[in-house]
Amino acid sequence: MVRHYLVSGRVQGVGFRWFVHREAAELGLDGWVRNLQTGEVECVAAGSEAKLEELEAALRKGSRGSRVDRLQIHDLVEAEGEKLGPFQIEGAW
Repeated sequence: MVRHYLVSGRVQGVGFRWFVHREAAELGLDGWVRNLQTGEVECVAAGSEAKLEELEAALRKGSRGSRVDRLQIHDLVEAEGEKLGPFQIEGAW
């Protein structure tokens, strides 16, 4: 399965991307996470439904110092997952 996540709230400047990276990597998911100019964090992850549900629970909880007000989830076509490699943070360097 491949899912797109859009996280709103206090999710920039609080280590949220690093938190998502750690959670997703521990779950063995492929994909990426990045900040958006709108102040939201965007994420695409590919893996089993069970592993994605674990990631979603972590996204809803958020990192220490963050506040998640809204989590939007969209299923993507499986072909989107073929382009993804090991989970990474985009725009972090």
